[in-house]
Amino acid sequence: MNSGVLATAGAEIYWQTHGEGPAVVLAHGIGGNHAIWYRQIDALARSNRVITFDHRGFGLSRDLDGRGRDAFVDDLAALLDHLGETRVALVGQSMGAGTCIGFAHRAPDRVAALAICDSLHGIAENAAVKAIMDTARQSAGALSQIERVLGAGAPRDVATLYSQIASFNAVDRHSLSGRFEARPAAELGGRGFPILFLCGVDDVIFPIEAVRLVQSEVAGSFLVEVNDAGHSAFLEAPVQFNDTILSLLQMAGHVGKAGAAHSNAAGYVPVGGAA
Repeated sequence: MNSGVLATAGAEIYWQTHGEGPAVVLAHGIGGNHAIWYRQIDALARSNRVITFDHRGFGLSRDLDGRGRDAFVDDLAALLDHLGETRVALVGQSMGAGTCIGFAHRAPDRVAALAICDSLHGIAENAAVKAIMDTARQSAGALSQIERVLGAGAPRDVATLYSQIASFNAVDRHSLSGRFEARPAAELGGRGFPILFLCGVDDVIFPIEAVRLVQSEVAGSFLVEVNDAGHSAFLEAPVQFNDTILSLLQMAGHVGKAGAAHSNAAGYVPVGGAA
């Protein structure tokens, strides 16, 4: 592992890299930071260079000028330049997907693949999607952070670790400043790279019904639905999540010489049943 802190415009951005090969960026959500990806790094770093980082105001990064989300795309571009990466696969969870989508709009030639996980950040809501999302925003507003981000069946130790990792962030969903530029879903398609939507079926923040509608507007994209998982499929169903991302990398031809090392070579356990 390598790590460092990049001094960029109005911020200090902490980063780590793991493994070697074509680069994969993991962009965390609002309750996470670089440490939240502990269930992904080993599987992905066997054949790729995995880049994790803390958005400004999260983990070990500092937001010196208070721009928050307004500067997230700039920060990611500066980090990739600093690390010498010209073309990367982007995996964004919740808030992090807004960063990745914004970067993909700005520099599509630098994107090998895009995974939008449990998120519609950075995507403009049409009337049908807005109706679903307004209901979800209202019903989820009074929930605790754990109830919002983890499905009812998530192990207690995962919930505890999530809370501990989140405690190192200087900001949360109530205090984070700035906003993502929202553009129509259709503008994401036809950029020359595969796009994956991945969502837990029990997600209360971004309901699967809304994700299905958005995905249908993005030409050439596909959707993987994870049963028995909420807003954090990467934590709640890491084997299926990791193997899906590895398949996306293979589809994009963005895999190192060692080839993709699927984390469950024997095959998936059928959802809702025994192997």
